Amino acid sequence: MDHRDFLASLSPEQRRELTRKSDLRGLMHLALHFGLIGITAALIVARVPFWPVLMLIQGILLVFLFTLLHEASHETPFRSRWLNTAAAHISGLVILLPPRWFRYFHFAHHRHTQIPGKDPELAEPKPEGWADYIQHVSGLPVWISHLRTLVGNAAGRCEDDFVPAGKRTAMRDEARTMLAVYSVLLAGSIAFRSPVLVFVWLLPMLIGQPFLRLYLLAEHGRCAYVANMLENSRTTFTNAAVRAVAWNMPYHAEHHAYPTVPFYKLPDLHRLTAEHLVVTEQGYARFHARYAPHIDGADGTAERG
Repeated sequence: MDHRDFLASLSPEQRRELTRKSDLRGLMHLALHFGLIGITAALIVARVPFWPVLMLIQGILLVFLFTLLHEASHETPFRSRWLNTAAAHISGLVILLPPRWFRYFHFAHHRHTQIPGKDPELAEPKPEGWADYIQHVSGLPVWISHLRTLVGNAAGRCEDDFVPAGKRTAMRDEARTMLAVYSVLLAGSIAFRSPVLVFVWLLPMLIGQPFLRLYLLAEHGRCAYVANMLENSRTTFTNAAVRAVAWNMPYHAEHHAYPTVPFYKLPDLHRLTAEHLVVTEQGYARFHARYAPHIDGADGTAERG
């Protein structure tokens, strides 16, 4: 059964229940994620014992706002559209990724998942050598890519084929607004001679980015180049803490099969799709333990879970 057959098998009642959105559920999770960021930031500023260790936790919490941006791009975390828009803009601003531009990028990824030449995520190949793997996991390429996108869009050079021609002025304005905000923050830090933003935002994000890279590589790495969403995406079974910080996106095949399902409904969707999933893995450590020995000369296809 492919994802289209699975969706066709759902009753109208199941569809309504799976796609029901809730501001309360979304806000509760948002409060948890942002609350942990605020608490960790306060402890770093207070220089509690072993505070540098907290920068790693802070970094993971910050970079995983990518998964909130991802969900908000689908307008699924909250019932209210303005909450989804606000969440996307705040998370995009934090991780230096223009949210409206990312929405076009991500929708192209969903339309053409794992289709070479069409899926924009395949524009940069997955690492197939140790040097590429280490570079990829370091996070440096993604920061360079984010900055290139920001500066290029701000200069009016957005030529990505997944962005409609009529929206490129909006991409320019979005990037310029973000750069203006960063300029104000930088000027304020210099004026007050404060290193706070360095220690609670910039350095933590550099430290945390490798963990996001390791996580994201499992979503489609070594998955088949086919149109079936239950085969070209991987669901990774993990603990509650990882699921929470990643907004339930370890249920990734389920998300691709039915992207209008809110993150808090993905466990319910998983119970329905479990027997049809082609590619699964028992944890991220196990995924990378399998990925690494075959890093040279791999054929790019997945092992079936």
